[in-house]
Amino acid sequence: MPEPYIRVAVAEDDRELSALDRATWSTLHAVSPEPQPPYAPFFDERHRPGDFLVAELDGTLAGYIRLAHPTPLASNAHVLQIQGFAVAEKARGQGVGRALIRAAVDEARRRGARRLTLRVLGHNTPARKLYESEGFVVEGVLPEEFLLDGAYVDDVFMGRTL
Repeated sequence: MPEPYIRVAVAEDDRELSALDRATWSTLHAVSPEPQPPYAPFFDERHRPGDFLVAELDGTLAGYIRLAHPTPLASNAHVLQIQGFAVAEKARGQGVGRALIRAAVDEARRRGARRLTLRVLGHNTPARKLYESEGFVVEGVLPEEFLLDGAYVDDVFMGRTL
């Protein structure tokens, strides 16, 4: 099985990342409504190409992960947060997600971060297991924070020291 190639996103990835985002949308991980046409560009002022790492598998874009500061405060500048993560359905089970998380950890360290955090829905067991296997621990839970498909879902805060 080929290893995923991880790189920083470029503006030309916009259309492919937008399509990937729509194809992977699910209430398993999304709290916003399903995207509807006309589709907005993937990149904007708050979501710049340099914020994203993308994975390619056999020359095809197979996933992405976004790193951002959780707040604009200088006192919080040592923390980065995963604020977006998706793997194409056909690429799941091939190490793409794990490679993206490991690359995000490396990139966060390169940027001088001391901590990396994320939020994940309580019912997203596959993602939670992956994060835990990469050193993330549950640091807090907001019970029944979201109402998705008629069920209340916890918002789980996870983090790790770098």
